[in-house]
Amino acid sequence: MAEHNKPLVTHLYTADPSAHVFEGKLYIYPSHDIDHDGPTNDNGDQYAMEDYHVLSMDNPESPCVDHGVALHLRDVPWASKQLWAPDAAYRKGTYYLFFPARDKEGVFRIGVATSTSPAGPFQAQESYIEGSFSIDPAVFVDEDERAYMIFGGLWGGQLEKWHTGVFQPDAAELGAGEPAYGPRIAELSEDLLTFKSNPKEITIVDEEGNPILAGDEDRRYFEGPWMHKYRGKYYLSYSTGTTHKIVYAVSDNPSGPFVFKGTILNPVVGWTTHHSIVEFNDKWYLFYHDASLSGGVDHKRSVKFTELHVEEDGTIRPISF
Repeated sequence: MAEHNKPLVTHLYTADPSAHVFEGKLYIYPSHDIDHDGPTNDNGDQYAMEDYHVLSMDNPESPCVDHGVALHLRDVPWASKQLWAPDAAYRKGTYYLFFPARDKEGVFRIGVATSTSPAGPFQAQESYIEGSFSIDPAVFVDEDERAYMIFGGLWGGQLEKWHTGVFQPDAAELGAGEPAYGPRIAELSEDLLTFKSNPKEITIVDEEGNPILAGDEDRRYFEGPWMHKYRGKYYLSYSTGTTHKIVYAVSDNPSGPFVFKGTILNPVVGWTTHHSIVEFNDKWYLFYHDASLSGGVDHKRSVKFTELHVEEDGTIRPISF
């Protein structure tokens, strides 16, 4: 039986879980951490993932099944390395796996692979999505069936290198008093394979409408976006990076602006934190990872989950372990 707050699987290291309900079951799309002797640095070289496994559970109390390799780096024509945090979606009989990887020039792009099964295997498109960049794609399908990709991550994720719209390898970080970079959002085409228009930045503000500043590391966007909808409101949640929190902001529009509300998950073991939020049988669940199984080795992480509680006023009850 699956135990809440315990690793879903222990025979491999997993991270960055994107959870969805497909075919009446929970499917989880994590990245797959591997052990290696490479460097550890702010560029993220320690995260050398080469493939994706798909996990599933019949329900939150069921055993977790590993469906094996769903996509491997060698089968992605445009990519050179680092299959980082993915996401998935479904439309008209096709399952989609969205994933970041470095292209042949070392620039992060976002690709798509498709399958007739939520468990894969997935067949990658020949090239990445035109106009895509950075990391951590999260695909949100609204009630009107319009689909959006939210993405972006700082440092190794290269988001700050794209502030002009053109990749600048030597771009400097923002000053502490400048408005923080927000994630990007782009509406997807009907077949979910291309952007309808150029990605736009999402603005995150405080309760007074002032932009969250780059130096506000407890609230500013760093990476790992996720979007879900609750009682007509859009919830954007993300990692703060250096302060190791999952936090959230709320809007009436998927493109924002989003008003910062608070913390969902306080720091866990390990440097990174990355999550997803999914509803199953009228309960909400937070999927996340930590590095407890490896004794704190941050490039050997493990996916876990726990129930998420939403208060009557729509605020999310913070979680600590």
